[in-house]
Amino acid sequence: MAFTLPHPTDVEREELAQLFGAIASEAGVRVMEVYNSDFEHRTKADYSPVSDADERAEEVILARLEAELPGVPVLAEERAAREGVGTQVWETFLLVDPVDGTKEFINRRGDFTVNIALICGGVPVAGAVYAPARQEMYVGGASAQLSEDFVPGAILRAGRKLITRTYPDEGLTAITSSSHLDERTKAFLAERNIASQTGIGSSLKFCWVAAGKADVYPRWGPTMEWDTAAGHAVLAAAGGRMVKPDGQPFVYGKGADGFRNGPFIAWGGEPA
Repeated sequence: MAFTLPHPTDVEREELAQLFGAIASEAGVRVMEVYNSDFEHRTKADYSPVSDADERAEEVILARLEAELPGVPVLAEERAAREGVGTQVWETFLLVDPVDGTKEFINRRGDFTVNIALICGGVPVAGAVYAPARQEMYVGGASAQLSEDFVPGAILRAGRKLITRTYPDEGLTAITSSSHLDERTKAFLAERNIASQTGIGSSLKFCWVAAGKADVYPRWGPTMEWDTAAGHAVLAAAGGRMVKPDGQPFVYGKGADGFRNGPFIAWGGEPA
């Protein structure tokens, strides 16, 4: 496919989101093959877990991206673990996390996702988040959509449009990491009118805010750019925002920092 990068039109952003969803669907087949087997997991040099699912899914994704978007640099988690991330920053590049939420995958909790996103000028302009065990496909380009009962390998078609909700008068619903709820995040929540709070794994947290299931997702714990870009794309397409704690825009391409994220807050609307 040919796209006008680094400035895709809204139509092209929708096409890119659909493309990423189709690729994530294919990768989901490989992920679930391992998930439904008696698999083992290993520990990488950074002490994070990895399984055959991460590596097999990434192989599928990288091959498809090279075929569909030749020449666009790709920063993918497992290849980065083997070869390093370097410090080069591109105007346009792809971020891939073949299995986000590996702990959830290993513990068979189902809240893991396949993440693919395109970054242009530091901003995610299209992305797909696929939760194969939950059969939920989220895509975000110029708009955001959810396809439910979406089995791995299925053909992606138009789904239900997503839009963030108006903040309820009775208070916000917060969603947090199920395994990285630190003291600074707790302090942020204590300072606001939070009516309810729930935890879930992976980039589904962004998608829940995009879908109006939650209003805010604060995060001070460690993340990498490939963890957040696809969910950020879906959230932004649904009308949400992702900012630094001081309210400044959250951007990508932090090569000098090893593509590590700082703290952020994902909101369904304007910061509250």
